[in-house]
Amino acid sequence: MKIPEIVPDDPAGVDGAELLDRAHAAFRRYCVLPSVEAGHAVTLWVAATHALPALPAAPRLVITSAVKRSGKTRLLDIVESLSYRPLVAANATTAAVFRSLAAEHPPTLLLDEVDTIFGSPRVAEQNEDLRGLLNAGFQRGKPSLRCVGPQQSVTAFPTFAMAALAGIGGVPDTIADRAVNVRLNRRKTGETVAPFRERRDRPPLEGIAADLTAWLGAAEVRAALEAAVPEETGLEDRAADCWEPLIMVADAAGGHWPQHGRNAAKKLTDDQAEDDTETEAVRLLHDVEYVMEHAEDALRADFIPSALLLERLHRIEESGWREDGLTTRGLADKLATFGIRSKRDRAGKVRGYYRALFADPFARYPTPGREDP
Repeated sequence: MKIPEIVPDDPAGVDGAELLDRAHAAFRRYCVLPSVEAGHAVTLWVAATHALPALPAAPRLVITSAVKRSGKTRLLDIVESLSYRPLVAANATTAAVFRSLAAEHPPTLLLDEVDTIFGSPRVAEQNEDLRGLLNAGFQRGKPSLRCVGPQQSVTAFPTFAMAALAGIGGVPDTIADRAVNVRLNRRKTGETVAPFRERRDRPPLEGIAADLTAWLGAAEVRAALEAAVPEETGLEDRAADCWEPLIMVADAAGGHWPQHGRNAAKKLTDDQAEDDTETEAVRLLHDVEYVMEHAEDALRADFIPSALLLERLHRIEESGWREDGLTTRGLADKLATFGIRSKRDRAGKVRGYYRALFADPFARYPTPGREDP
C-alpha cells in the first residue's frame, strides 16, 4: 500500500498553541482519559509525529488497560486520524514494516491488540524481530541488519519511526521504558463521550493533522526544533530521552503548552513507576489463577498454604518467579495489592490463603484471552 506524502503548506500565521488545543479537544470529545496530563501527553505525541525529522528520539505511545472495553481502540483511532502518515501494522509482517520505514520522514506505526503479540513468553518469543525493531527505532542511527536476496547480501534497514501500541495488560519492559504510557480504565456511569463515525468524523481530524504537518514541517520551525534544548524538565536518563521530543514541540507551540508538557512528563513518569509494581502484581494474580485452575490436590481446598502456593508458582517455567527469588513474604506483599491477605488455617497452625478471597480480584483482573464475566 502506497502511503501518501504530505507536503507542508505555508505556515505563516499558524498559531501552534491553538492548533494543539484543537487536537486536544478531539481527544476530550471522543475519549475518557485517566488524567488531564494524559490528554496533554497524547496531544503532544501525535504532534511530535509531524516533527520527527527534527527530533532526537521517537518515543513510543503505549495504551493499555486491565480489561477490554476500556477505550483503547477508540483512542488509537483518534491517534491514527491525527498522526503523520499513519500505517496500521496489525496484519503486516515484520519484513514489510522494515521496508515501510525507508524515508526521511517515515510513517507512524500503529499496532492494536499487542497482547496477542507479547501477551505470553511463548508468543513473545515468536515476535522477537518486531520487538527488536520497536526497541531500536526509538533512537536515530540504529538500523537493523538483514540478509537479502539470492546472494544473502547484508542490508541495513532503517528503524527510526514513531509507533503507538494498544493492548490489554502490558508490553515488554524494554518497550514501556521507551514510551509515553497511558493506562485506561473503563468509563464510569456519568462519563460520556461523543460517538465516533468514520466517514463523518475522521475527515475533520485529518484536517487538523494536515495543519500540524504544515506548521511543524516548515523550515523555520524545523530549524528551531533542531536547535532546541529543553530546560527545567526535571527528568533524567531514559525518561528525559523519551519526553524531551514532546516538550520541544510544546515549547515551539508556546502559550500554556510548555507547562502542560512538563506537567504531563512528571505525572505520567511518576504513574509509570507505580504501575511497574502493579503490573507485576497482576501477572502474579494471573499465575495464581492458573495454578488453582489446573490443580488436582490441596490447591482445590478452601484453604491453601502459602508454601504450597509458592511452590506451584515456582513450577511455572516461563514465569520467572523462582529466578526472581519470590518468597512467601513477596507473595504476600503482591497479593495485598488486591486486598488478599494471608491468615492462619482454622487449626491455627499453618499460614495461607482462603480461596474465597481470590474470587473478586479474579473477576476484576481477568487473564487476557479469557471472557470478561
